[in-house]
Amino acid sequence: MITLTKVLIVDDEKMIGEVLTAYFEKEGWEIESAFNGVEALKKIKEMKPDVVLLDLMLPDISGEEVCRLTRMESNVPIIMLTAKSAEEDLINGIVIGADDYITKPFSPREVVVRVKAILRRVGKTKNVDLLSFNHKDLVIDTVKKEVKRREETVLLTPNEYKLIVGMAVHPGRVYSRADLLAKLQDDIHFYEGYERNIDTHIKNLRKKVEADTRNPVYILTVFGMGYKFGGEPDEVLSLF
Repeated sequence: MITLTKVLIVDDEKMIGEVLTAYFEKEGWEIESAFNGVEALKKIKEMKPDVVLLDLMLPDISGEEVCRLTRMESNVPIIMLTAKSAEEDLINGIVIGADDYITKPFSPREVVVRVKAILRRVGKTKNVDLLSFNHKDLVIDTVKKEVKRREETVLLTPNEYKLIVGMAVHPGRVYSRADLLAKLQDDIHFYEGYERNIDTHIKNLRKKVEADTRNPVYILTVFGMGYKFGGEPDEVLSLF
């Protein structure tokens, strides 16, 4: 059975939704629309889309709040659609969990290209048993919970393993310290005031997976924002 790519468009301007829908349907994708934040959150849970196009200016709750609430439960790629172009607004969107930004007015063809780029990036590592990067230089076995670099097993602590897997499933996505701490502890409030502790875990993880910690390839710092995984995904590997 063929599984169609599912896209959720969240925008209260129906014309924008209709135009984007027409372009996405030419790709053979399944499209759903939501016209406010509450409806968007409901559809994200029910539909489980492969990507969300999220307008920031919604009539009930803001797109930023929709993004923040979604990130508490899902890693679905989110592209924000916004008339805001100030650097501070863009950085804030990335910090709370957006994967990309497209500023209005935009070309529908550009949106399709950007969505395809994100799907290529995250789709290669979705629901697989092995995550492989940089021509098998780094391989993560999510069944055995084992990490190998250059075919040598890397001994990681449970927290280090959670961090590298949490970032590696979405290469290029920027995670704040709070995001990464949430991957280590279900109750993020337990860690309030201790976000800098994540730096120690990152430092130790780099020592184990990087050939040169001064010039890391996999665990990258995004100054003023947090960290991201920089490995280039190989073709999906499967144990079955």
